[in-house]
Order: sequence, then structure tokens, then C-alpha cells
Amino acid sequence: MLVLSRKKDEKIVIGDSITLMVIEIRGDKVRLGIEAPRDVSVHREEVYEAIKRENAAEKSPE
Repeated sequence: MLVLSRKKDEKIVIGDSITLMVIEIRGDKVRLGIEAPRDVSVHREEVYEAIKRENAAEKSPE
């Protein structure tokens, strides 16, 4: 895992088409802005895991 430090308004670039920007730091929370192509899905981890579970349930025989 790559670990980076960023301050407010600083960015991280992933590949040629994804940019993460630190929008706000308040206490123990960080707000991120994400710019990515429309065909790239961006989810919080818990939402992504729920989507995977739903997809697996739909594919499994009953």
C-alpha cells in the first residue's frame, strides 16, 4: 500500500484520468473530491461491498 500525505487543496493523480483532492479536513474526517471518467465506478467501501453481495446473491442458485 502506498501511503501519501496531503494538505487541504492538494491533489493525488492516479493514471491519466483520476484525480483526488483534499477538500476539507475537520477533526478526524477528511473530505475528498474525486474526478474520474464516467465509466469508472467510485464508491465508499461499505457501498461497494454491499453491491458485491447483492450481485453474488443474484448469481447464486436458490
